[in-house]
Amino acid sequence: MENIIILAGQNQRYLIGTIMENIEIAEGFKGEKAIVTPYNIREYQESNEITRQLYVTHIGYYPDAKYHFRQRMEGTNENILIYCEKGKGWIECKDEKYILSGNQAFIIPAGESHSYGADSHNPWSIYWIHFNGKNVHMFSSIIGKHLIIKESDNSRYNDRITLFEDMYQNLEMGYNPENLEYISFCLMHFLASLKYLTQFREIKNVKVDDVIQQCIHYMKDNLENKITLKDIADAVGYSSSHFTTLFSQRTSFSPMVYYNQLKIQRACSFLQFSDLKIKEIAFRLGYYDPFHFSNSFIKEMEITPKEYRRKYQENKRDNIKDI
Repeated sequence: MENIIILAGQNQRYLIGTIMENIEIAEGFKGEKAIVTPYNIREYQESNEITRQLYVTHIGYYPDAKYHFRQRMEGTNENILIYCEKGKGWIECKDEKYILSGNQAFIIPAGESHSYGADSHNPWSIYWIHFNGKNVHMFSSIIGKHLIIKESDNSRYNDRITLFEDMYQNLEMGYNPENLEYISFCLMHFLASLKYLTQFREIKNVKVDDVIQQCIHYMKDNLENKITLKDIADAVGYSSSHFTTLFSQRTSFSPMVYYNQLKIQRACSFLQFSDLKIKEIAFRLGYYDPFHFSNSFIKEMEITPKEYRRKYQENKRDNIKDI
């Protein structure tokens, strides 16, 4: 059988012939979407002080892209990011072949001869972006590299896809300067999420061996219970004295002062967003009586709970009037 070159996507229709059979490919891929910016918009992006740093020229999504294939002997003027959501595919660049599967990515450098395509048995679904800009070099460490994003409890895959959708939907809304500038910042964030993977994941990461984070979570889970310093230290397996020293070094507060600050933070939330009486809030948060609660609240917030609630309600009424 002869070699077959199969092209599909972008609402194009191709008839693929072989000696053995004819294969007709339907128009594009079901659910696909793509936007290509006009050349005059790219000229504006190159001149704008924000967008010229990094800007999108093409963006799209190909789901279950069976028979997808592309070859460019001369490369393109833009860098091409391919992010595989699921399935499999391959990329050939600089005489190397890379196999991509779910949550893996590759950025093809501008001007490089390349080809890529979907696996014939398990075709990929890909998010793709062509981009350019004066600061592309900031991400040179991840360009031309096979980027493997390993599974973990804090992978944030959906957050990265949300960034893509932000770019696509804003571009879909038109080419006004604010949209284009916002898209440039989203693109930087998207690329940074690949370059600085550890930092991107840190927002949802509570390290198992991080005693301070563990105990803060323990405190927050027990704001409405009466717990002691010993209870908190026991929860992370330390003596009270050693734990106090460690916690104070990391936070600049003693554990119980920090715990009381969290309690007041919760009290503020109750005062703002609930109809609980002040004495009910006091008892709910484990204070001896409303007087004890009021003194602790004044120490942190410099006003009484009653004044805080009244001030918030006045601000709320003013905001409603403004609306």
